[in-house]
Amino acid sequence: MGERLLLRGNEAIAEAAIRAGCECYFAYPITPQAELLEHMAKHMTRLGRTFVQAESEVGAINMVYGAAAAGVRAMTSSSSPGISLKQEGISYLAGANLPAVIVNIVRGGPGLGNIAPSQCDYFQATRGGGHGDYRTIVLGPSTVPEAGELTMLAFDLADKYRIPVMILADGLLGQMMEPVELPDPVDVRSLPEKPWALTGAAGREPNLVHSFDMDPEGLRQLNRDLQAKYEHIAKEETRYELLETADADMVIAAYGTIARIAKSAIRMARAEGIKVGLFRPISLWPFPSEPLRDLTQHAKTVLTVEMSAGQMHEDVRLAVAERAATPFYGETGGVVPTPRAILNEVKKHVL
Repeated sequence: MGERLLLRGNEAIAEAAIRAGCECYFAYPITPQAELLEHMAKHMTRLGRTFVQAESEVGAINMVYGAAAAGVRAMTSSSSPGISLKQEGISYLAGANLPAVIVNIVRGGPGLGNIAPSQCDYFQATRGGGHGDYRTIVLGPSTVPEAGELTMLAFDLADKYRIPVMILADGLLGQMMEPVELPDPVDVRSLPEKPWALTGAAGREPNLVHSFDMDPEGLRQLNRDLQAKYEHIAKEETRYELLETADADMVIAAYGTIARIAKSAIRMARAEGIKVGLFRPISLWPFPSEPLRDLTQHAKTVLTVEMSAGQMHEDVRLAVAERAATPFYGETGGVVPTPRAILNEVKKHVL
């Protein structure tokens, strides 16, 4: 059994990263993820690991690139506008087949926006927010304990596939406190070897880590290899939760904090005899399209609820493919829908 602690979401992610064997953390302060940086500042140096408050977000992500190339577990974190500044570096990580963990505690946008919770970075996260044909694995926790669990998983997936992995959580989840049971720290000596890493070439041929190839044929082959990797990930790494879907006439599709609020709305609806269930994607990419599509064999409506103008809604519509009605309810600017508001939206679409 691991240690049981009362932590904010930001702290749970930071502590899970430490226990997952994160050796290097580089970031620049921004609300509402400041506690994550503060936790790392307090504990990384105490453990003899590397903590750097970089001069900028651009500096931080390029430090992650360097540490990842050296074969150590590396992480950065920020919030929406800060993540935007990191996009070039994330693209470089993907192009160089480097593992890294990136945390985005999302705030209201666009532009500088505000510090209220939002889900308006879904497109940026799931479509590869920088240049080039690339993807990142994106995981969306809905509780503080799950934020810790998915952070541990993120490091394993990053190493397994040599890919950047993003934790996408909203500002509300970053700030709320819940009891968390974290596992014992991993022994970094037990982690898989990384023979491709830049660790010095004494006694072997030198390694090369890069994403630059002047030869179009060479760069085409890199892209083909990346796409094959993404196809494999899409088959193997989808994660989702179902609640009360077996007899549901309507399914609410929601992730993160909104999925928690939707669960309350579903209990209220069930109390009134309305058969509603929940589909919660945990992997936002790869999106679990087939499990959602299967629900339309009996559910005639899939209502997407988000704290955005309808970004995940596009993936829901692609998955459902006109097999069911796909209405949308969203709030923007940091406004958080209430269970009653979601219930009222459900009632609008009851057949």
